[in-house]
Formats: sequence, C-alpha cells, structure tokens
Amino acid sequence: MSRLNGTDRPYDIVLFGATGFVGTLTAEYLAAHAPEGLRWAVAGRSEAKLRELCERLPGGAEVGVLRADVSDPASMRALAEQARVVATTVGPYVTYGEDLVAACADTGADYLDLSGEPEFVDLTYVRHDARARETGARLVHACGFDSVPHDLGVYFTVRQLPEGVPLTVDGFVSADAAFSGGTFASALNQFARGRQVLAAARDRGRHEPRLVGRRAGAPAGAPRFAPEVDAWALPLPTIDPQIVRRSATALERYGPDFRYRQYAAVRRLPVAVGGVAAVGALLAAAQLPSARRWLSDRLKPGEGPGPEKRAKSWFRIRFVGEGGGRRVFTEVAGGDPGYGETAKIFAEAALSLAFDDLPPSAGQVTTTVAMGDALIERLRSAGITFRVAATR
Repeated sequence: MSRLNGTDRPYDIVLFGATGFVGTLTAEYLAAHAPEGLRWAVAGRSEAKLRELCERLPGGAEVGVLRADVSDPASMRALAEQARVVATTVGPYVTYGEDLVAACADTGADYLDLSGEPEFVDLTYVRHDARARETGARLVHACGFDSVPHDLGVYFTVRQLPEGVPLTVDGFVSADAAFSGGTFASALNQFARGRQVLAAARDRGRHEPRLVGRRAGAPAGAPRFAPEVDAWALPLPTIDPQIVRRSATALERYGPDFRYRQYAAVRRLPVAVGGVAAVGALLAAAQLPSARRWLSDRLKPGEGPGPEKRAKSWFRIRFVGEGGGRRVFTEVAGGDPGYGETAKIFAEAALSLAFDDLPPSAGQVTTTVAMGDALIERLRSAGITFRVAATR
C-alpha cells in the first residue's frame, strides 16, 4: 500500500481525463485488469460522457464518477483530496496541468501524468517539489512511452553491469506507430516555446542540488552509423534522456560516472535524412502561429489511430551498456507505443503506486526511483519484454 492509509480516502486511483483518447484506453485497461477490491473513479468536465464511458466498461457500475475542470482550482483540490493516486491525461500539461500538481503536492496524493514536456516538468519541480516532500506526495511525470521503457530499460541494463565503476549506456529506438491529436498538439506546443523551455531548465538548475562525488550526464550524441545495431543513429529530441539522468543522479547503482545517449535507429540512409528534414520543417512551422493552427487542424485532440493500426504497431529499444570490462546488450519491446502500451504502462504505474511495497520516496521522482523493480515485473507480466540479448 502507498504511505497513505488505504481507507482514509474514498478512491485508490482517480483517472482524470478519462474520456479523451488515451484516457479511454487507460480506463478500459484498468477495468479489465483491476485487482479485487480496487476503488477507482473516472473524472473530467462532462459527467454525462463519464457515465457513458462507465456503461461500456466491465464492472463500470462500481466505478466512481467525479466532475472536475482544469479551469477551477477548487475542483482540482477536491479531486486530489479524494484519491490516494491521481493519474491525469489532460494536456498540454504546461497549459492545463499545474493546478492539479499543486493540489496533489499539498494534499499528499501521489500524482502521475503522461507529460513529455520538459518545461512543465521543470516548472513543477521548482514550484512544487519542496511541498511534496513535506507531505510525502510522489510526483511522477512521463509515465507512458515517454519515458518509462527508456528509464526502466536503462536501469535494467545498469543492473547487468558491475557496480562502483564508470558506466555508459546508449539507447536505440525503433518503432512503427501513429500519433494522436493530443500528442501532436503537445509536440507543437513545445516546439513553439523554445525560449520558455530553456528558461525553465535554467531556473531548475538554480534550485536543484548539485551532485557531489559522482557524475551523471545525458549529452546529445551526433548522427552516426552505429555498427552495434547495424543502423543509422539519429539523436532524439525527447525528454527521455533527462529522465534517465535524474534516475542516475538519484541512485548510486549507476556508478561514480554515468553517461546516457539516446538515438532513433534507422536502417536506410535516405529515410534517416528525410526524418531529420521533417523534424526541422515541423520545428520551423511551429514558430508561426498561422502554420501552427493549420497543422493543429490536421489532427485534433481526441483523435487517434484506430484499433487495426494500433494492433500492427510496435516498438523496440535496444540498449548497449559498458563498464568494468563488460559489455551488455539488452532490449525492451512491446506493441503500440503511443496508445496501447502507453495506457498499459500508465495504468500499471498507478496500480504500483497504490498497492506495491515500494522504496521510500517523495517529491518529484522518476518511475525508476519511485517504482523500479516492481514496475518492471508488472510490465513483464503485462506482456512488455525486458531481456538481456547478449553479453561480452
């Protein structure tokens, strides 16, 4: 059980934003895999839509319905006071997320989101980490494909290497999947806020304690051909390396000097070149309000790939870890990364915070720090692969 008494709040888990695209998938997963006795509720702006969702869920008559609106801070506070764990899919988080983080930090409720937005994560650290440490709340961001398979995958790789020596890990990501409107909107929003992202990172740097006697870094690698995975390696502009670095900073198991780099693995050079050009074009277009509006209209929040596309989607992350004269190749793999597996990961993380025997932690923490081994075992049982491919 989490450090909150199991009976002092009416719900173990509240899922906020349950009628959105990923929210609905998460609600369906929770309903299908709920342990006996789970007390949970769905929350959002429209009570009618929430009740329609519950009618479609197995055992939906037992699921609570809470009306809450991000524009009403009092309703965010009321939601947090009723839950041991609050899991929210309502983004872009930098626009809609802070009041709920503040409410959870202040009331001691554990908080989970799917944010891949570095600005939001840095802002909430500066503004709410200290209060969460006082109340015991665990604030865990990036609890979907961003960044759980990468964060836990690096941790899994590090555990295969010697202790007390400098370690390096490179991650190579391959995937075949589609975006939802919500994910696309969040990406556009972040591309358009470059100055704010940098300002938030600098402010966090002024508040974050310095690591003493150890080093942990996640520098951007250069594009290269990577013979270890027989593919072109392109640096990925995601939040994942930052999350991995924070896990390495918090845990001595990563050694006295740790470095992580992350890449997209692309087999064919023309595809790699095209991918770089496409990201550059999207970054440039996001700076223009008219272009941003036009792009947003192509895929609106609430829309996403259908069941057939999700069933064919997959991801694979290959890690190459080195240290102490040992080299290890590991792999984390699963199905549709953006939606099917994200909903699974998100739901299992919420269940882990609510019910697993976890190491003590509080404040803004990563999934590895908060849940580590327990979440790896949950995800393995749910069909996501963590394996050692080879050692040398």
